[in-house]
Amino acid sequence: MWSTRDIYSFNPGLCVCVRVCSYRMEGQESSCSPATPERSSNTPEPVRSSTSKHRKSPKRRREEKRSQCHHQDDQEHLLLPDDEQIRLPGQHEHSEPSGSSTAEMAETSPKRRAHFLHGPYPATHFGPKACILPNPTSVMHIQDPASQRLTWNKPPVNVLVIRKIRDESLVEPFKELCHFLVEEKGMLVFVERRVVADVSLTTDETFATIRKQLCTFREGYDDISHCIDLIICLGGDGTLLYASSLFQGSVPPVMAFHLGSLGFLTPFKFESYKTEVAKVFEGNAAITLRSRLKVKVVKDMLQRTGQPGQQQYQGSGGQGQAGGQPDTEHNGLLPHGHANSEAGNITLQMQVLNEVVVDRGPSSYLSNVDLYLDGRLITSVQGDGVIVSTPTGSTAYAAAAGASMIHPNVPAIMVTPICPHSLSFRPIVVPAGVELMITLSPDARNTCWVSFDGRKRQEISHGDCIKITTSCYPVPSICCHDLVYDWFESLAQCLHWNVRKKQARLADDVSDSSDTEN
Repeated sequence: MWSTRDIYSFNPGLCVCVRVCSYRMEGQESSCSPATPERSSNTPEPVRSSTSKHRKSPKRRREEKRSQCHHQDDQEHLLLPDDEQIRLPGQHEHSEPSGSSTAEMAETSPKRRAHFLHGPYPATHFGPKACILPNPTSVMHIQDPASQRLTWNKPPVNVLVIRKIRDESLVEPFKELCHFLVEEKGMLVFVERRVVADVSLTTDETFATIRKQLCTFREGYDDISHCIDLIICLGGDGTLLYASSLFQGSVPPVMAFHLGSLGFLTPFKFESYKTEVAKVFEGNAAITLRSRLKVKVVKDMLQRTGQPGQQQYQGSGGQGQAGGQPDTEHNGLLPHGHANSEAGNITLQMQVLNEVVVDRGPSSYLSNVDLYLDGRLITSVQGDGVIVSTPTGSTAYAAAAGASMIHPNVPAIMVTPICPHSLSFRPIVVPAGVELMITLSPDARNTCWVSFDGRKRQEISHGDCIKITTSCYPVPSICCHDLVYDWFESLAQCLHWNVRKKQARLADDVSDSSDTEN
């Protein structure tokens, strides 16, 4: 069954209203929705005799009740009426007739495709007898990115302003924005301490009154993640990456103004900042949920056994299997019970917006790392390194390494090799729900290095591993127009995607080019 509901997320005082379709596997009840499935009017009631009613167990009666949902027609398409309500498979409006009259109307009236960015959910029955095994705990939420609109539960009060440092051209825009937020909008503005300590601001007497009303913080010392309602970035894409690093959990909406070098993630022009900021405060702005990667660096999780191609897992006590036998890989699979083990010391856990880069560092040797997907060895990367990126990061380092560019609303993780010593190693895209693990190969001649959005670079040695999966805390980036137009506008303006000189049109009297002259 399908059902619709609105979900609300992010910090208290603000939310994002998203139209969500919940699909429940046929024949199963969902624990997420209290509504019970409606039986089609064409489905006959099962005939039950008075004797068999008392013989059947409650479990048997529940199974019969659930089996009534199997007569739903899975081949219908999703429709979207003019009032933007979702019409779902097996669900009809109260005013529509049922039975054969509905089929006749479907044949005569044209069907309009639903305005969804995600494709329709596939049918779960294949032919007359085959179907997907029902799972009572399987509930799939399909977000409609086209309906993602920002709204406020309470009026925003606290605004974080992030300014690109070491850029004198941003001093005046920063002062204008702070004056507008404090004096005209009555907001409480948070600014990093080193930004306020800029000499050009401390010596400006006209800004002294505003500077005293600013709330300052220090990165790594003060936690502001639970008190910020809105983030405004002044600069380039680096300001958005920095904003993401400040919030390791729920992230407030981010409004980015293009005042930097590239500006692929900053769609707003500062010339109209008063109008644009006022619109955001009023709510009902389009947003793009930019997925992030949840990364863990685990030290001393694997211990080398001294035998090529074999590694031994250590528990908290530092012991392997009984009898001292190593837990070796079998057909590319890690030993049972150890693939997702948290044995070892987790030295770093953070959210990454763009990419995780594993490279050879200062060594002149090739890096040699093993890549696991959900506990199974996929391949060994021999080259300069490997990039694991989000769709947002697909237009950054991954694009320079030859990967495809993916729209940020596509749920996926990209794996891109850096100068691989193989002619057949192409970038791949894997589902967003998998867990990737990167370890140093047993035969590697040197260590490797890892960085996260270009920060917190550290060395990875034998026995260490990096675990990567999709985070449940995306970055809600406010769109200037809409999430599709903004992305293609950035491709054209910033990366000059598919820019070439137009081919000249042939004159009408010129013969076809395929004709050959004798």
